[in-house]
Amino acid sequence: MSLSRHIDAEELIERCKDHPHRKHASPESHRGLHHTWRRDEDAANVPKYTMPKEGINSKAAYQLLHDETALDGNPLLNLASFVHTWMPEDADKLILENLNKNIVDLDEYPAASLIHNRCISMLADLWKAPKEGKVIGTATAGSSEAIMLGGLAMKKKWQEARKAAGKDYFHPNIVFGSNAQVALEKFARYFDVETRLVPVKEENGFIMNPPDALQYIDENTIGVIVILGSTYTGHFENVQLMSDLLDDLKERTGLDIPIHVDGASGAFIAPFAHPNLKWSFDVPRVVSINTSGHKFGLVYAGLGWILWRDESYLHRDLIFELHYLGSVEYSFTLNFSKPAAPIIAQMFNFLNLGFDGYKKIAYKDLRNARLLSRALESTYFTVLSNIHVPADGVQLDSSGHSDDPEQFNAGLPVVAFRLSEEYKKENPHVQQGWIPTLLRTKGWIVPNYNAPLGAEAVEILRVVVRDTLSADLIERLITDILAVTESLTTHDGNLFAAVEASKVPNQHDHNDARPEKENFGDEGPENEGKGQAGFSRQC
Repeated sequence: MSLSRHIDAEELIERCKDHPHRKHASPESHRGLHHTWRRDEDAANVPKYTMPKEGINSKAAYQLLHDETALDGNPLLNLASFVHTWMPEDADKLILENLNKNIVDLDEYPAASLIHNRCISMLADLWKAPKEGKVIGTATAGSSEAIMLGGLAMKKKWQEARKAAGKDYFHPNIVFGSNAQVALEKFARYFDVETRLVPVKEENGFIMNPPDALQYIDENTIGVIVILGSTYTGHFENVQLMSDLLDDLKERTGLDIPIHVDGASGAFIAPFAHPNLKWSFDVPRVVSINTSGHKFGLVYAGLGWILWRDESYLHRDLIFELHYLGSVEYSFTLNFSKPAAPIIAQMFNFLNLGFDGYKKIAYKDLRNARLLSRALESTYFTVLSNIHVPADGVQLDSSGHSDDPEQFNAGLPVVAFRLSEEYKKENPHVQQGWIPTLLRTKGWIVPNYNAPLGAEAVEILRVVVRDTLSADLIERLITDILAVTESLTTHDGNLFAAVEASKVPNQHDHNDARPEKENFGDEGPENEGKGQAGFSRQC
């Protein structure tokens, strides 16, 4: 049991302070010799959980928050996140120059609006949008909002068709794999759509197998979401096969089921690393695609994109006509105000890198991921991701290596791995969850989690190889992972890891902001069918 269960840390700190009524502890005595440096003095009367009656100067406010945020992990070494953490100095300058612009004010900021539309056009070309018709899209607050919009558009189209046919339109469902990111489940629950999760299998890479999805589809299915880049293992689900099966289903039953591609990460990898892979708008059944500009689009957090292959797939109920910003504009996003700076930063990358630059980065990330995969697989681990495995029918040269990603299985530059059966047999006392604990002491942030519904017993460690994880850092990471894993076989290492793993982080004010689980329990028939799978769990 953690110390915080028995001792109120804040009360303890207050009791241990020298109080002002004591002469030697007066506010005057707190002042240092250098009056330009007053951290403690400026912070002394600033409340933590209520707004201060009087403010402090900007330098002091900056310094207080600067010091506190220094406790965060190093973004460079955060290997748990897909979110990009670095941009060139010129991009940072451009972002600062445009921080005060709201992209929704199209009439007031016409240049930003034009840049937004050019980004949509470039993505449409990248994703092979058909020349006939009119592709349409928008920037969003990450892929979560984009997925909500894609799902809503499918729901509205389904409801319209059901109403026209005089059929029930109150019980929509949507189908996707249990390896889905929580945003997909959020869409379904928030917008009253039944979630039909397709269980996954380890032999399929913990992703949805398209033939397994067919049994979950019926006349109430608004669409199937296919994930191009599973957050669990980086595998790409097979969009073309899912489309072919749905074509066959239509011929047999008349059911015409659309596909939305969740390309949060993969839509900025596949076009550059696997240009011949059929997953985008060149698959006619794909009606919409989302991606995260802040992942392999290489922009800071807060930017997503969604495109529809034709404006006919964006239902009119989602479009609002605006008249109060100076001209007639149209909005079809969930939230209204949105910063223009990330969109301008996306265009910076498009101009600065071009297709060839993005391609080189994708190649480099995948090359480094293959290096890490091979090193882990040849030691104490079983690698569950497969971007280092040659594609079917490919014969590599005598070295067994190649720099061409098309020689290997398509996927994200992600390395998912677990302790090998041999290691676990020789060291049955070692828990895999101790490895991230020890890696954290070296600065590395590596998650350990359970596989999704269908393979829940499997624990997975995962490293996301982003642009900032250089070959030199990969070599350092390999050395540290092996050293940590070997240390767990010793008595001292085992004892230390056990002690560390048993500790509960004391984040008092962080926990205060969380909902109390007992107030949101899922017992009772009214909550039947609302359970979550994957990383997320029902509260």
